[in-house]
Amino acid sequence: MSTARAKRTPPPSGLVIVDKPAEWTSHDVVGKLRGIAGTRRVGHAGTLDPMATGVLVVGVEKATRLLGHLALTEKGYDATIRLGQSTNTDDAEGEIISASSAAGVAEEAIRKGVAALTGQIMQVPPQVSAIKVNGERAYKRARAGEEVELKARPVTVSGFEITGIRRDGDLIDVDASVTCSSGTYIRALARDLGADLGTGGHLTYLRRTRVGPYDLSMARTIEQLSAECTILPMAEAVAAAFPRRDVTAEEAGAVAHGGRLPSLGLGKGPIGVFGPDGTLLALVEEHGKITKSLAVFVS
Repeated sequence: MSTARAKRTPPPSGLVIVDKPAEWTSHDVVGKLRGIAGTRRVGHAGTLDPMATGVLVVGVEKATRLLGHLALTEKGYDATIRLGQSTNTDDAEGEIISASSAAGVAEEAIRKGVAALTGQIMQVPPQVSAIKVNGERAYKRARAGEEVELKARPVTVSGFEITGIRRDGDLIDVDASVTCSSGTYIRALARDLGADLGTGGHLTYLRRTRVGPYDLSMARTIEQLSAECTILPMAEAVAAAFPRRDVTAEEAGAVAHGGRLPSLGLGKGPIGVFGPDGTLLALVEEHGKITKSLAVFVS
């Protein structure tokens, strides 16, 4: 006589805001959360380098479908840039490839350099990055010894504030708070600041403090999540991140089947659509006079 295996109840769909530890990859965090949450349906929005710590947004179950949209939101960082040395990865995990004394660099020059890297700028990503070149990740080519040519891309650095300047012989450590658009590399800001000042520069510390509306106050360490897996319900997660639209029962029925609604001028999107009982129905975007569904969460 065979015994039926008990079917495991899946965890609720939602977001887990993780305070990523140093030396962990973003994939390491996802693997750990799969075990903690008891599901394979786990993913993350926006990769953090192993050296970096701080906010990593992880989606569980249906919330994995939110991640691509959340990855495009504004981000905040605390960083330390070391002037006087360049590395092959533009951060402290790489090998020093050049050094030039920063002892004579005045604070005013540093502030001018930071100002020049603020606003809408064109930025060349680091060679050791996940950017694809002819179908292959740039970091794979770079680590194989190939010189990778990456094109400059437009990014927005809406805030680049110096919070401290510390001198140590030929080196200067610049502490900064950065607010920027998705796709901005803080390593590249460190590299470019050092290049502008003629000293070379690289990143020695990086902590992500915010992804969209999700900040460190909401983040939990791996140890805390192992003790209690705190999942932010999808409806709350969407309401915090995107404009909200509440619809009637008739409109909810249409949205649940991918139907379109008249636009209300809430912006292109994404827009969270909620039913009369507060249930999250879908993410949509406005196109002229109508909305189009990005993701439907009910059927």
